[in-house]
Amino acid sequence: MTIAEVAQVLRVSKMTVYRLVHAHALAAMRFGNSYRIPEDAVEEYVRKAAAPAVS
Repeated sequence: MTIAEVAQVLRVSKMTVYRLVHAHALAAMRFGNSYRIPEDAVEEYVRKAAAPAVS
């Protein structure tokens, strides 16, 4: 998936997706000047974000 596609799925800005990629919170592969994010990585990020915090 492209940065724009991930942003649309997560309903965030493209800049937010770039920040997640640079913070290693979202796995991505770089091809030239663009990034590609596997669908599995997006699903895993959503799963982790939706999981309740353990105290």
